[in-house]
Amino acid sequence: MADHDVIIVGAGFGGMGAAISLKRLGLGEETRSIAILEREDDLGGTWHVNRYPGLAVDIASVTYSYSFEPNPYWKHWFARGHELKRYAEHVADTYDLRRHMEFGVRVEGARWDEDEQHWVATVSTGSTTGRTTRTATYLMTATGFLSQPRLPDIEGVQEFAGTVIHTAKWDDSADLDGKRVAVIGTGATAVQLIPQIAKRASALTVYQRTPIWVTPKADFRIPRALQTLFATQPWTQRVARRANSTWLESIMVTGVLHYKQAKLFNQAAAALAKAHLRRQVADPDLRRKLTPDYSFGCKRPTFSNDYYPTFTRPHVTLETTPISRITEGGVVTADGHETEVDVLVLATGFNLWDTNFPAIEVIGREGRNLGKLWREQGYHAYEGVTVSGFPNFVSLNSPYSYSGLSYFTTIESQMRHLERLFAELVRRGARTFEIAERADRAFLERMLARMDDTVFVQGSCATARSYYFTNEGDAVLLRPTSTASARRAAEQFPLEDYEYSADG
Repeated sequence: MADHDVIIVGAGFGGMGAAISLKRLGLGEETRSIAILEREDDLGGTWHVNRYPGLAVDIASVTYSYSFEPNPYWKHWFARGHELKRYAEHVADTYDLRRHMEFGVRVEGARWDEDEQHWVATVSTGSTTGRTTRTATYLMTATGFLSQPRLPDIEGVQEFAGTVIHTAKWDDSADLDGKRVAVIGTGATAVQLIPQIAKRASALTVYQRTPIWVTPKADFRIPRALQTLFATQPWTQRVARRANSTWLESIMVTGVLHYKQAKLFNQAAAALAKAHLRRQVADPDLRRKLTPDYSFGCKRPTFSNDYYPTFTRPHVTLETTPISRITEGGVVTADGHETEVDVLVLATGFNLWDTNFPAIEVIGREGRNLGKLWREQGYHAYEGVTVSGFPNFVSLNSPYSYSGLSYFTTIESQMRHLERLFAELVRRGARTFEIAERADRAFLERMLARMDDTVFVQGSCATARSYYFTNEGDAVLLRPTSTASARRAAEQFPLEDYEYSADG
């Protein structure tokens, strides 16, 4: 008998969503039946790990949350990091998930045991006992896409004598006041962080390799009266969610994923960002440096009202000359100029496509290594959830799984997929499921055909350096359909696409 019915790897919003779906189906009455294993010391995923100044969600709070568990008491239209952390804790308590969670447990890998018909996960706790194994009938990975920080491959970075901080491992005790600070990177995280550092540093140099599209951020503190209205009249919050989702879909999704048919939407979004830049930056040379030379949407865009103005401050410098090396006391660019630095902040993003995707080693039938399979034969997963050759396995951070701009759109589609799949298992009296190879392949062919309409194929993305693209140059992260299509698929995918067995 396996130790657990289900092991879920990760206690962020994706892992909690999967657990909620399982509990809706009747699993979880016994604590041991569901084990949510989390490598960090608390729940919340990215909203627990990230603590950098300025941290906030870049999707309006009414949309960036579970639709079935709305929070009428968001303090800001774009929730701050600590608000999302509290919301995660609220969800865990409301759905009785904490008793299934184990923290400080790192799942290093898992393999399918054909004889026993269950998964064997190798885990470590950092204690002197070393590695142990845990078994489960079903394995679900919910490690998130952005779980492994990327360190810059720059000569001398290990030799820097000052303070070094990666944004995903922020040190609250680091002294930035009156210091000479360098920030490497200008992605979405840096857009939030840079204005905050500029308020404290005596000198700030930002090293930009690739500019980012930035549009206005309609942020505001939500009045108490509106919070009360959302609480007493929940339909009003649903209307706000629907309106915001429709706007995001039209500008940020349609113009990217349906670029061929709706190029005007893409051009409108780019024009909005350029106008935003013109309003806030008068210097034409600085504007040129801050303007992307790739199509809108090739790299995830973001929202901010204070990012561009930061570069107009006298003590802030935007450096676009490539970095040559880092010394004990500063940063040297390719032209030989060295900037003396006290604090080095690495806003260099996350590692998705090297050996860290998936985040753990997964070995299926006949010794198939999922990561190796994806890298050698192409990234694929049926409906962004399951892979042929990996029975009783669900990957919640798979190719073609991310639907819409809000992660919760993806989570809820996957939750519905799980609920239908596991209900069918019960109906058939089966113990094992596996997506048929034909269905897996057919889904991939549909996604590849739809990719031809996207900005990733039709636009100009060569200079974007986007994590949307694998090392092989394929954009496999986003599902190239509307969010409505993804929801319909979760409700209507043929249950016969799966193969079921009572004994495996």
